Amino acid sequence: MTDPEAREKRVLDAVKQRRERVNDAIPEELPITDPERLYEASRYLLDAGGKRLRPTVLLLVAEALADADADDVDYRSFPSLNDSVVDVMAAAVSVEVIQSFTLIHDDIMDDDDLRRGVPAVHREYDLETAILAGDTLYSMAFEIMLETGAPADRTVRALDVLASTCTKICEGQALDVEFETRSEVLPEEYLEMVEHKTAVLYGASACVPALLLGADDETVEQLYGYGIDVGRAFQIQDDVLDLTVPSEQLGKQRGSDLVEGKQTLLTLHARNQGVDVDSLVDAESVEAVTESEIDDAVAELEAAGSIDYARETAADLVESGKDRLQVLPDNEQRYLLEQLADYLIERGY
Repeated sequence: MTDPEAREKRVLDAVKQRRERVNDAIPEELPITDPERLYEASRYLLDAGGKRLRPTVLLLVAEALADADADDVDYRSFPSLNDSVVDVMAAAVSVEVIQSFTLIHDDIMDDDDLRRGVPAVHREYDLETAILAGDTLYSMAFEIMLETGAPADRTVRALDVLASTCTKICEGQALDVEFETRSEVLPEEYLEMVEHKTAVLYGASACVPALLLGADDETVEQLYGYGIDVGRAFQIQDDVLDLTVPSEQLGKQRGSDLVEGKQTLLTLHARNQGVDVDSLVDAESVEAVTESEIDDAVAELEAAGSIDYARETAADLVESGKDRLQVLPDNEQRYLLEQLADYLIERGY
């Protein structure tokens, strides 16, 4: 077994172990109550699956700070750094709930049919219910974060991070939409957009447990930076996978970003290399695009070096993020966080 294969298995085992704990906690934190249709729609994507990467980051950081192992701790009564206990599982569910809220609204804005291999919420239910489900998840995330039992000052700081994260996600989405109408977008503008749209939730996932457990400001700052770096790398890899992974594995149409005219690091690089990106795909809609059209577009992007450029940029960001983990104790959990960062840019989907 090669090193990347061994790393992927190790990471996936760690993620699976924590994902199962998070999955068990989601119905506890977000039960289906009246009105049932609203809460069923709110739980729909959460129950459909997902890797739970963000809550896994949160739980691993907590374990690393406490030098504890998932097999030996109760996440609901997790030891903080001053002899009190904190419900870090509530925090983990909170960030996953935020993630689900963003997916629901993102699918509405893009009018996507599928998410995680099932019909999008606005397709399975209706537009009005989907909007309300997303709004419900947004507000519930704050209610859940309030249940950690951390001291009031730490709770306020965690809530501040969560609130600013949600604001930045909306700013990032607005920039993403704006970029579709612009003829020129700079790479640094793209990186700012993905930092807001995607990376800030990884940043929150990494720093919130440090806040709740009472870590010092330098540790909080570096962990946030780890999340930002690997979150940007994650989004860049997602842009690559949108073109290179079969639709059935993606859970949506391959090449949808290209058809919709989304600006990505690949297309920005390709434009700079003289590629007429707008003519790569002739289809007027995601439904009309063919696999052969996407294959031809990918071949042009590969010839321009754009896919390699995106992958190299993601790898550099991951290395930067891993360097920031030196604020953590040198233990198994820190090692897993390093491997998880590598996995985010090596995964096939």
